Amino acid sequence: MRQMCCKQPARNSWWSDGRPRPSSVKPAISNPASCSLLLGFLLTSHTDSMASDANTQTLRSFLDYLRVERGSAKLTIAAYESDLAQFKEFLEKRKQNLIGARREHVRAYIQELFSNQLDGRSVGRKLSAIRHLYRHLLLDGKIDKDPTLNIDLPKQWKVLPKALSRDEVGAMLVETPPRNDTARGQALALRDHAMLELLYAGGVRVSEVADACLEDLKLEMGYILVRGKGDKERMVPLGVPAQQALQRYLKSGREVMAKERGSPLLFLGTGGRRLTRQRVWQLVGKAGLASGLPSGRHVSPHMLRHSCATHMVENGADLRTVQTILGHADISTTQIYTHVALDRLKSVYAKHHPRAKAKTG
Repeated sequence: MRQMCCKQPARNSWWSDGRPRPSSVKPAISNPASCSLLLGFLLTSHTDSMASDANTQTLRSFLDYLRVERGSAKLTIAAYESDLAQFKEFLEKRKQNLIGARREHVRAYIQELFSNQLDGRSVGRKLSAIRHLYRHLLLDGKIDKDPTLNIDLPKQWKVLPKALSRDEVGAMLVETPPRNDTARGQALALRDHAMLELLYAGGVRVSEVADACLEDLKLEMGYILVRGKGDKERMVPLGVPAQQALQRYLKSGREVMAKERGSPLLFLGTGGRRLTRQRVWQLVGKAGLASGLPSGRHVSPHMLRHSCATHMVENGADLRTVQTILGHADISTTQIYTHVALDRLKSVYAKHHPRAKAKTG
């Protein structure tokens, strides 16, 4: 670097044979200020590169932990990766790395999210991802203090799950005639009806339906084995209508869909291909419109899941049972369904509690 800032000695511009010598020496930088700026730029670029590499390694290690040790689902890992990448970018703009981040950095990031008109639920999700990262780093001995301590989640309005009424679900589950009289049209009708029955009867997630395997279905015993979040398995009981719909699909529909492909999946698309989550959403939405629901009310697989839980609580099911069927890791997630049974709770209280009614006379 010092050589660049000093003038090179003059060189003869002609070869000994009289030919002009090529000018191979670049003009020297004689301005000390220019040398300082160049040196500062090189040092800054090197520091930024090191910080970015360190952050990338930190995130890669955390994602490996989620994948290998916790067995998190692919969608969960992808959500963590996306949220933490944004926080990483925020820190790098401030010449900071993930390991050295402090509480004021986390607070500033949250403030920036709100200033960008992000809603409270989204901010809360991003903060939760950051919190999980630093808990992992703390337990792993990479940091001495968690920068997310004493940072509360943004206040959020509790959004109650949307559910269909029993009559609306009943209208959706009425068997519709096939789209055409071909074997393929009849097979599609049987598949779609069986899928709707399973979504409502078992309260299963859309990914659990798309990933369900034929060997997981135990119709003779009245249940299906599904793999939920974190690759956790659970047994989901099935009612008689769901069992019958699945039986008809297996007998007359699945073989037509499978053709010559030996797929292990329960529900198949055209040509025996795997059904995507987006395709299942489309099929449920079309079934909602066909049942006569208003066009502005979009029915989704998750709405059928909520309807399953809501109707069970309305009929007196205890929360532990609902939690087991839905596959909730924490019962606090299931408790949101207690609002639908408030009228029933009041009536039971009024009937059985000795102090529920004022004494007369």
